[in-house]
Amino acid sequence: MLPLLLPLLLAAPGCGAGPAARVVNGEDAVPYSWPWQVSLQYEHNGSFRHTCGGSLVAPHWVMTAAHCISSSRTYRVVLGEYDLSVEEGTEQSIPVNSADIFVHPNWNSYCVACGNDVALLKLSRGAALDRSVQTGRLPPAGEVLPDGYPCYLSGWGRLSTGGPLPDKLQQALLPVVDYEHCTQPDWWGLLSIRRTMVCAGGSDEAGCNGDSGGPLNCQAADGSWEVHGIASFVSSLGCNTPQKPTVFTRVSAFEDWIDEILSSN
Repeated sequence: MLPLLLPLLLAAPGCGAGPAARVVNGEDAVPYSWPWQVSLQYEHNGSFRHTCGGSLVAPHWVMTAAHCISSSRTYRVVLGEYDLSVEEGTEQSIPVNSADIFVHPNWNSYCVACGNDVALLKLSRGAALDRSVQTGRLPPAGEVLPDGYPCYLSGWGRLSTGGPLPDKLQQALLPVVDYEHCTQPDWWGLLSIRRTMVCAGGSDEAGCNGDSGGPLNCQAADGSWEVHGIASFVSSLGCNTPQKPTVFTRVSAFEDWIDEILSSN
């Protein structure tokens, strides 16, 4: 039986999806320490609201989750964001035209567990890179991290399932749970997890709705940080359910598609 999945999406009022969320049991990030982190926002009654995270992967391009995208919405991306409640002077708000949103062609919105939960957004103007806004580095194509590898999820969302929302960007240490462990029958099982995904975290720290599309940040051997995952889904039983780690799209499995979209648009 396929376990019930909950995409990590921040729902609009009245949509009936799960509540908005934050990194569970995380901590305030050091301001602008994840300078590729973006807030994806949609227009609602004349103002914009945070719905998902994302990563700036090139001056004109943001990578996020496919399930964050709706053809009926108008989006913008906010770069250089830390505290959503105040204007800090570092923010860059850039509109995204609907024609410049590219969802993976094999994404199926009725089957999150089928994978391919990745989308690319071309910004209407390039980001101005500075100390608070930088592009994220992608890992080598095909790279799979070993079990227990330390990574950090960053995002805005609830402290717990249904809990309060923070204003400041959160981070939490989420060690990788390898494919062999994550697909065990008493974990996620083979029906929910593909080799194009990454499981990370445990029963304490986890992603939650609203962290969707945000990065799983992992440090490479040379000390640089790479975006290895795109936050995708958690268990409908709760964001930090035991043996149901947060599931991410594995970026290294989609680099051919990412390169193709960036080079042809």
